[in-house]
Amino acid sequence: MSEFSHINKKGNPKMVNVSDKKITKRTAIAKATMFLGKDVIAHFTNDELITKKGPVFQTAIISGIQGVKKTSELIPMCHPLLINGVDIDINILDSENIEVLCEVTITGKTGVEMEALTGVNITCLTIYDMCKSISQKMVIKEVKLLEKTGGKSDIKIFP
Repeated sequence: MSEFSHINKKGNPKMVNVSDKKITKRTAIAKATMFLGKDVIAHFTNDELITKKGPVFQTAIISGIQGVKKTSELIPMCHPLLINGVDIDINILDSENIEVLCEVTITGKTGVEMEALTGVNITCLTIYDMCKSISQKMVIKEVKLLEKTGGKSDIKIFP
């Protein structure tokens, strides 16, 4: 059985020591699905909704990128990382739902799974904030890590 990496021998929290790990290119892709509902989606034109607060998807993408960069400030045991790249994509799936994909890349000693997961969450929360005047029935339905590469193992968690 695996041990929790963020607990020391005394049972206290610790930040994992990555000093002996090799520097490799590491990526992570996370996905969120979100129910916006017909009332919200109906306001979109050409895959974007312009509100008094600005363009929803473009603003949400910028917010998600900021979230990726601030992950170590939000999650105590995450290492501050020099992020090489973030790519966030938002797709309207049907008349009620969207998906958000966030790919994060670094060259470093630790993975970027938490950064990708933070990116999709912050993107969805920004969409919620910008569209809540139309409907509060929106739901962030599912957030998951799709894959990670680099480090000890490459993992495709979901197809």
